[in-house]
Amino acid sequence: MIIDLKGRKAIVTGSTAGIGRATAEGLARAGASVIVNGRGSERVGQAVNEIRAAIPDVEIAGVAADLSTAKGASTLLAEASDADILVNNVGTAFIRDYRGLDDILAIPDEDWLKLFELNVMSGVRLSRHHLPRMVARGWGRVVFVSSESAVNIPKEMLDYGMTKTAQLAVSRGLAEAVAGTGVTVNAVLPGPTRSEILGTFMAKQAEENEITLEQAEQGFLQGLRPTSLIQRFATTDEVANLIVYACSEQASATTGAALRVDGGVVRYLA
Repeated sequence: MIIDLKGRKAIVTGSTAGIGRATAEGLARAGASVIVNGRGSERVGQAVNEIRAAIPDVEIAGVAADLSTAKGASTLLAEASDADILVNNVGTAFIRDYRGLDDILAIPDEDWLKLFELNVMSGVRLSRHHLPRMVARGWGRVVFVSSESAVNIPKEMLDYGMTKTAQLAVSRGLAEAVAGTGVTVNAVLPGPTRSEILGTFMAKQAEENEITLEQAEQGFLQGLRPTSLIQRFATTDEVANLIVYACSEQASATTGAALRVDGGVVRYLA
């Protein structure tokens, strides 16, 4: 299968590292022009320069904006007001030790709200702008990067799981709202991935316990994700491959879907 996105404009939020960065590169390799986004101008500029060095003929630019606020979304939209492809990837998590109910009850309002603003509302705000324009053109792709935690709610990250479930509701509802227009809206559900946030956490665990990174990852899987069928962390490229496909012409009959790239963690067939 050859995915050709020449002439398409893509925005990938949270794309200076991790899954977002791999997605930006994947879309660029398929021929799309790409807007890279992150909170800080230094990291955005570095990502743009590195992708340009790797893919010399790419049309790429960067916009520094904190998408946890409406002001940040407006900043991005002022610089990137038009797109054929929107990948709502930006997000974060608070990884905590879990010993019981008290740990959940101790999560402060600030944490719940911070995660909801960044993980959910960033995608809502950008989709609200871009979807009508995609519908007017008769073509568009919106992808929300959710998580297997949306359906396999983690006790140790309940607030994170809540936001990822919310993304599934938003993506399905938007897909139904644009039915028959040539615009598709989907969610992609990664499992444990060697992304920046989880990778940093695993590296810290390895250092504290004087073990290798691979041993730390195996301990995480055995303790928290024992149903993994690949029995390893996915790479960011493996996740990005599915996102790029969902953005392609070939995926024109796939919409309103929750597409799993979770390594088989979730134990159901659909």
